[in-house]
Amino acid sequence: MVFGTALAVSSWENGRTTLMAIFLGIDGGGTGTSCLIGDEKSVLGSGIAGASNVLRVGEAAARVALVQAIRQACNAAKIDPAKISRACVGVAGAARPEVAEVVRRIVAETVSGQIEIVGDMVIALHAAFGARPGIMVIAGTGSIAYGRNKAGKVARAGGWGFAVSDEGSGHWIGRTAVSATLRAADQSEDASPLLRATMNVWNVEDRDALVMAANVSPPPDFAALFPAVLAAANTGDALAAGVLRLAGSELATLAKIIIERLFSDANTVPVAMSGGVFANAALVREVFYNELRVQFPQVLVDEKIVDTVQGALDLARSRKILVPASKP
Repeated sequence: MVFGTALAVSSWENGRTTLMAIFLGIDGGGTGTSCLIGDEKSVLGSGIAGASNVLRVGEAAARVALVQAIRQACNAAKIDPAKISRACVGVAGAARPEVAEVVRRIVAETVSGQIEIVGDMVIALHAAFGARPGIMVIAGTGSIAYGRNKAGKVARAGGWGFAVSDEGSGHWIGRTAVSATLRAADQSEDASPLLRATMNVWNVEDRDALVMAANVSPPPDFAALFPAVLAAANTGDALAAGVLRLAGSELATLAKIIIERLFSDANTVPVAMSGGVFANAALVREVFYNELRVQFPQVLVDEKIVDTVQGALDLARSRKILVPASKP
């Protein structure tokens, strides 16, 4: 395999040279992994792979996804991974040292240079606002709200794991849909379209089998039900639409918590959205926006869905790589 030139000396400054370095940014999620490689100004290549959330899929699967995404991006850019100067990796659970260490070790097996592990909400906030104040609400496989005000103070809400939190996420929507269909089945002998849809996704034949599948340990992939819930809502199923409305309301509540903690006196509050739930469910976005605006008219919601991996690449670029220079 032939790789291109990765580094070039640029300028002399205070007895040191600043290297034109190659940077790597990774967004490691519970459903997929995105990777960008670039120099200080341009994106040179990208890669995608499966889930790399260590808490969700385990170390072995996370390693496969991370290595695949990195190598795919490097191949596209014709860059040797060993020539990367700095990498920033955003993953859920990075605040836990054991998670950060596992991810750091995996990435270091392929990438040379400095490696920074941060929470997925950190790269998402940076992708949306850079160093400016604002609130990022992520609704993917999991969910969280994270914000920073003009004084630099940060706060988070939600994102405490599937068993006790992650309201409005793909996992939460799938689990709530199963609960709603079972409650509806208790009240009526007629099976709802949503019940049939969830059974089809999990390939079970009846309600009892669905109950058994939902209660296994470890828990099933509730997030896999999200497309079925979305499809049912789009065809007019009231039960599915109700689940999505509730998801939008829960996500708005997360944003409201951050507004009250950080932006109580602000004239404007910028809010951004990220994740597959927001990207695919117009009803969730509508409820989220309307509930926020009713209580906080100063909120400005960006309708674009933020590509969070760009935040990881930008954070990797944010610190120059300096080395001692030889005398001219």
